[in-house]
Amino acid sequence: MRAKVHVFLKPGVLDVQGKAVEQALHGLGWDSVEHVRVGRTIEFDLKATDAAEAQTEIKAMCEKLLANTVIESYRVEVA
Repeated sequence: MRAKVHVFLKPGVLDVQGKAVEQALHGLGWDSVEHVRVGRTIEFDLKATDAAEAQTEIKAMCEKLLANTVIESYRVEVA
């Protein structure tokens, strides 16, 4: 199974990287851009035959390694 994990900062957490991207876009003339947030996507293959089992395993990966759940949220896609 192919898994995608989207990790992003929780609302209210200052996104310094997002602010830098927003300022750079403004500097290039795109002044209508606002509230930029930067996240990351982690993709991998997982040897699992059951989607529910895969979801459970990926959630454990996120909680232990892939996301800092104090300041980050995540969303999982399994195909």
